[in-house]
Amino acid sequence: MSAATDYTACHDAVAAQHSRIFGPEPLSDPWGDVAGFFRLDPNRDPEPNLQIISSYLRPEDVLVDVGGGAGRMCLPLARRCREVVMVEPSPGMGAEFDASRTEAGIDNARRVQSDWMEAADIEGDVVHSGCVTYFVRDIVPFVEKLAAAARRRVMITLWSEPPPCRGAPLFRMAHREEQERLPGFRQLLPVLWEMDILPDVLVLPDAPWWENRVYLSREDALEWAVEGPWLRAEDRERAAGIFRDNFDELFISGPDGFRPKWQRPMRELLITWETV
Repeated sequence: MSAATDYTACHDAVAAQHSRIFGPEPLSDPWGDVAGFFRLDPNRDPEPNLQIISSYLRPEDVLVDVGGGAGRMCLPLARRCREVVMVEPSPGMGAEFDASRTEAGIDNARRVQSDWMEAADIEGDVVHSGCVTYFVRDIVPFVEKLAAAARRRVMITLWSEPPPCRGAPLFRMAHREEQERLPGFRQLLPVLWEMDILPDVLVLPDAPWWENRVYLSREDALEWAVEGPWLRAEDRERAAGIFRDNFDELFISGPDGFRPKWQRPMRELLITWETV
């Protein structure tokens, strides 16, 4: 069995479990309701991870950001290059991108509302895709199109653990089965090697910006646990009792409050290679 076949099987196992427990995916925009969460100030001081990514850009570059969401990464990078083209299928994410771009006064960034595999005539000097590959079933043609569109370099960023899997212990307690894991860097790198791509892999210094929360009370921690995407609305009351009974197994107390005990430190990885 090839690495690409393993990758697809991993994706299919997640999809089958999700469909069985949560039902079919909605036909509407699945990211629309949470799009605002992924919008950050384009004029912020660039964090260390973004500084490292931006070091690969040249002032004359066109940067293509595949699945760029609300522009969290590509809008700040617009000030480091000639043009940004953001390809994103979600209308909700696109609306946040447009608003953020306008408010920040960025005039060299545009978006194409399209799935990457359906987007036509898109190319740039550097092509980036961040936090997207977990959700791509047919990874080989996706990567091939990234490389074909990049005149100089491909950059893929992803977290050391797929973010939707960070609540796996809560999923297991609530549903009495292990959560199937989305494909991450351990599955992606063998696919690239099979494609005769030998990328550089950098572990970037910053932890996820969304995991710096501390819950001041037990009830605050429990509220977060039952509101997560690992539960259906109809499961929350039952799960709250389970989580409460197992609270000390799930959370650790510190001087500033409560944190999930099971979450190991997570880092962002940059996987990159030249196409010329």
